[in-house]
Amino acid sequence: MEQTAKKQKQEVHDPKTNNRHEANRLLITYYTDPLCCWSWAFDKHLMQLQHEFGNRFTVRYVMAGMIRNWDSYSDPYNIINRPMQMGPLWMQAAQVTHTSINFDIWHRDPPDSSYPACLAVKTASLQSPEAEAFYLYKVREAVMTRQLNIAKYTVLFQIAEELETSCNNFSAEQFKTDWQEGKARTLFRKDLELAAFHKIGRYPTLTCTGTNGEGIIMVGYRPYEVLLSSLQRMGL
Repeated sequence: MEQTAKKQKQEVHDPKTNNRHEANRLLITYYTDPLCCWSWAFDKHLMQLQHEFGNRFTVRYVMAGMIRNWDSYSDPYNIINRPMQMGPLWMQAAQVTHTSINFDIWHRDPPDSSYPACLAVKTASLQSPEAEAFYLYKVREAVMTRQLNIAKYTVLFQIAEELETSCNNFSAEQFKTDWQEGKARTLFRKDLELAAFHKIGRYPTLTCTGTNGEGIIMVGYRPYEVLLSSLQRMGL
């Protein structure tokens, strides 16, 4: 798994181009959440897309804040409103997508919110777009395969320390300082507002804006072939 993570590091866009939508590149806005199992399965498709067509598009990550807390969370589509019900969904996602997902955490140490992990991703983004993308991968890997409770700041700090060894120019100490000072709260709040404004309620959701200004939206997990075909119609 670590080899996969390192491969992803090499495939993340250059920070110099990842923070703007150039005229000759598609803009993909990726609405997601670190606790979304379907997004974890979808990430391998995005990595393949970046490997094959990375110079033709830019990805903007939006942390949608799927679970503020379990008192307010309800997923009528999957009939989930408490932690124990999340395990079967993760099992289904693993079977349908052939992705490694360990759902035992929902019985053993269920995260009580996805907000801390979302905030951690935006905190990593303060250092570089590369760090944002790679931290998102690592935090998802931690909960999906290592059964680490990513609602705990100690786990989020541990992930930052691990990231420091494999992501160029990333400082775990700077991450901790930025976290403690709340420097990414505004960024996360803007992500929440953007998701709410566009009424994004399922993840992953992708919007793609082509060079001609036209756009498409894809809601939910899609096989790679479907994703590629849709983006090629946009001029990929």
